[in-house]
Amino acid sequence: MFKKILVANRGEIAVRAFRAAYELGAKTVAVFPYEDRNSTHRLKADEAYQIGEIGHPVRAYLDVSEIIRVALESGADAIYPGYGFLSENPELAEAAKANGITFIGPSSDVLEMAGNKVTAKESAIRAGVPVLASSPQSADVDELIAHAEKIGFPIFVKAVAGGGGRGMRRVAEAKDLRAALVEASREADSAFGDPRVFLEQAVLRPRHIEVQILADTHGNVVHLFERDCSIQRRNQKVVEIAPAPKITDELRETLYRDAVAFASQIGYQNAGTVEFLIDTVGPNAGKHVFIEMNPRIQVEHTVTEEISDVDLVQSQMRIAAGESLVDLGLTQDKIQMHGFAIQCRITTEDPAANFRPDTGKITTYRSPGGAGIRLDGGTVSTGAEVSPYFDSMLVKLIATGRDFKTAVTRAKRGLAEFRIRGVSTNIAFLQAVLADEIFATGDLSTSFIDEHPELFTAKPSQDRGTKIISWLADVTVNQPNGPRGHQLTPAAKLPAININTPAPSGSRQRLLELGPTGFAKALRAQTQVAVTDTTFRDAHQSLLATRVRGRDLIQVAPYVSRLTPQLLSVEAWGGATYDVALRFLGEDPWERLAALRQAMPNLCIQMLLRGRNTVGYTPYPTEVTEAFVAEAAATGVDIFRIFDALNDVDQMKPAIDAVLKTGTAVAEVALCYTADLLDPEEKLYTLDYYLNLAQQIVDAGAHIIAIKDMAGLLRPAAAEKLVKALRERFDLPVHLHTHDTAGGQLATLMAAIGAGVDAVDVASAPMAGTTSQPSASALVAALAHTERDSGIPLSAVAELEPYWEAVRKVYHPFESGLPGPTGRVYHHEIPGGQLSNLRQQAIALGLGDQFEKVENMYASANEILGRPTKVTPSSKVVGDLALHLVAVNADPADFAQNPQNYDVPDSVVGFMAGELGDLPGGWPEPFRTKVLQGKHPKFGVTPVSAEDLASLVGSDSAVRRSTLNRLLFPGPTAEFLKSQETYGNLDQIDTVDYLYGLEQGREHVVEIAKGVRLYVGLEAIGTPDAKGFRTVMATLNGQLRPINVRDRKIAVDTVQAEKADAGNLGHVAAPFSGVVTLQTVEGAHVEVGQPIATIEAMKMEATITSNIAGVVRRLAVSKTQAVDAGDLIVVVVAE
Repeated sequence: MFKKILVANRGEIAVRAFRAAYELGAKTVAVFPYEDRNSTHRLKADEAYQIGEIGHPVRAYLDVSEIIRVALESGADAIYPGYGFLSENPELAEAAKANGITFIGPSSDVLEMAGNKVTAKESAIRAGVPVLASSPQSADVDELIAHAEKIGFPIFVKAVAGGGGRGMRRVAEAKDLRAALVEASREADSAFGDPRVFLEQAVLRPRHIEVQILADTHGNVVHLFERDCSIQRRNQKVVEIAPAPKITDELRETLYRDAVAFASQIGYQNAGTVEFLIDTVGPNAGKHVFIEMNPRIQVEHTVTEEISDVDLVQSQMRIAAGESLVDLGLTQDKIQMHGFAIQCRITTEDPAANFRPDTGKITTYRSPGGAGIRLDGGTVSTGAEVSPYFDSMLVKLIATGRDFKTAVTRAKRGLAEFRIRGVSTNIAFLQAVLADEIFATGDLSTSFIDEHPELFTAKPSQDRGTKIISWLADVTVNQPNGPRGHQLTPAAKLPAININTPAPSGSRQRLLELGPTGFAKALRAQTQVAVTDTTFRDAHQSLLATRVRGRDLIQVAPYVSRLTPQLLSVEAWGGATYDVALRFLGEDPWERLAALRQAMPNLCIQMLLRGRNTVGYTPYPTEVTEAFVAEAAATGVDIFRIFDALNDVDQMKPAIDAVLKTGTAVAEVALCYTADLLDPEEKLYTLDYYLNLAQQIVDAGAHIIAIKDMAGLLRPAAAEKLVKALRERFDLPVHLHTHDTAGGQLATLMAAIGAGVDAVDVASAPMAGTTSQPSASALVAALAHTERDSGIPLSAVAELEPYWEAVRKVYHPFESGLPGPTGRVYHHEIPGGQLSNLRQQAIALGLGDQFEKVENMYASANEILGRPTKVTPSSKVVGDLALHLVAVNADPADFAQNPQNYDVPDSVVGFMAGELGDLPGGWPEPFRTKVLQGKHPKFGVTPVSAEDLASLVGSDSAVRRSTLNRLLFPGPTAEFLKSQETYGNLDQIDTVDYLYGLEQGREHVVEIAKGVRLYVGLEAIGTPDAKGFRTVMATLNGQLRPINVRDRKIAVDTVQAEKADAGNLGHVAAPFSGVVTLQTVEGAHVEVGQPIATIEAMKMEATITSNIAGVVRRLAVSKTQAVDAGDLIVVVVAE
């Protein structure tokens, strides 16, 4: 046996050879280029030597002189080539022999003959083995094209030397042959140093089956059964099986006989593979033909080892050392087959991106084990860097079983146990292959992947841990909401009650029992004041920019339903919550609603609906409104508070009708209150105006009349007068909503209650006051022991207050900054929620200390625009104009007279054109005419495609919800989907962690599913690199997890690679990471599909072509340059 074996290879096969050598008692030598110095194979060897030039890592492994130099320097007496690189190169075998070193493989003559597919074919014919029609070998494209006409199509282009799918192309039509020949020849020359190719007849839906051969130097040849390698992509094997399932014993024996005959004919020595194709359809179905001899060990040798109990790599070494097959105990009669084995190649290729190889750092690696699982790896570990230079394979999974089904089941388990993070892998694709019903039958072919496009849509691992820890690391580094401090999680303040007991019967049960009309009548008839809790929506919308997450609402909901079952409703959805959930919180508002429904089964859930706009800002076709209302009602909304920004009942009618159509939900229709109806100078918003409006609301079919006092302008006496008049005129119950901006709205509520109002809105005390609603505890206490007692225990309301106080503290970065009540609201009439937002906008404009200037301008803008009722979206129009006038330091009187001299905000132009409807008091002229002069704003009902309308009326709720999200808020929905893709479901993270990140020395717990917890910790935060990235060393379930985070507080001066614009056809991008070589120059004319560059990475060489005809305007890279996927290479401008 050899004393020292040099392995002229890398990665997995090098490690495999080292293991075999160790068992045989031989020392080992590794070679590596500088770029591969961190590869595992270097560490596994007894000695390791650097080879090649820096900057040319692949070339180093192909340098025969360097391999021989190291062999001589290290004193190696044998060279093991493995597969790929120089394994089939006669030059290495010859050089080894010339230097007195044994080459572990066939002789150079046999290598040259067997590795040359044409001469191998001639040998097969002499051995009586059936072959395919083919052409002579050549590098002359025209000569090969002439031969193609005789062979016919489809046809294969194959490299004379090499394997692994390189230099091989399948061509279906003659028009594509020339390009395929040029590309395959170049790829073969690059990979093997030989540009010659040949043409070969293509077999119809073939199976690729190969027979493993072992031959010694004494003329003995044995086979070790067959392997099915039909599952391929780009002629590169993906899954291999031994033995081949679903073939006849007759075919099996014929393959063995032909393989041995061929090996004997050529005088083969050592391990090799004889490969066959078997037609599965057509007149030749079941017949086999020889395609090539691989004079080396193969990637899939492992499955043969598992079913034969023969160590092929050891056998290679022992045969090369002079032992015979008899010495090895390997005579044909002693070699027995047992069971099945399946090999899956785990690679960094992304099947969804045309198997584009991924590169980067492996942040997590956990491998499978257990009965029947073998792993052959050598390039993968946590922290390992996957470079673009070499093969994309990480590890081989080999699963064995007594039968094919058992082996498949174990392979599935093994794939499921893998955890590889940091780079894309093909694991999900492999899982889809193994799960395929046709695969399970063994009916395989080389077109299997092409025949099953659904394999490419297989969902990869959710990778929930990595996504969540990425968010936490980003927040920890960038602190978007300030430092963490000593925040207390609100959950610690939840009341100490048992929420596992069923919730008592409440308003929802009454609604289900009585129906909407009966429910409304009962509300009107009852003496007790009904109370709606707005803490779940309008309170935090007005105080905290709507940023309160679904998590903090859902976890308190069961307590609200049990402590205060007397509530009329909980306002928990609609309004800005829908938009903000998608845009900022990464939440699906429908999932929030469904969870709230489940958590509060006994209370009516109420939402705010913007008429036919639903929760959006523009009107939609009736079908959209109906679909939205129907889905909301089915998901959990019981009471729809419907309003229109300009009190236009016609705009509310589609929504009212949609609610009535459900038959289960209550239509509460609002009149928006503004001004002061008691003022004798008020000529527009008078009592008669509101009563006429209420009449239209009643006629439209409302169940309840709502008074929506958005700014808190309704004074006690006015409330008394309005409520009394509404109840005298109409039989419907009246529900009052107000904001406590000026601080006196409890008096308004009490006055309204004295006048007979049926229901009022309040918020939990810590979330009440100023721009929010009046305090719930104040109201409950004020009514206690009176005729109109709410029936809600004051102690129950108070018991919930510590929780909401803790919530408000956690969300303090989103506070409006309003320190207390303000009487200025009676002048400027800014709605509660908008007042909070305007303060933030004023700060952004540098006017934080002069907010009264904005308030005054808002009042002026209100007058200029005709005194509309101000609620989203009309309030936004007034706010836009106010901020614009402040920003340009305009005189409002001059603007009102001469708007044509100013840049008028688009929202104001649209408003004046009637985009939101007609003004109650008519249009301000001549202001309107001057604003619209020369402008032609387009608006109207937002068009909806037939496909979307079909989705809205379909039976699939999930499709309907996603369609509604996209139609109503396309931008925020895109942000939501991006958040889900990047970070997953963030609602599982505790709010303190979500807003402020990780704290060193603290264990953070994230429950991602029932019984599934992540334990996250922070170890350290690194210094920023040249690109502004910091490495956050975190722990996930006790294991170190490095996360790279861009520190956005740092300005970066380094030049970033220019990215191609995917929407610009003239931008030619790199399809994957690799080395690009340009084939064009600036000013050159190119046609569509004309090659302009080539890119090489791992085992792939691809041609990059122009998408358009035109002139090359700019080269974005140098002649030869390393690039990442998506980098801009060339700019082509159409002529």
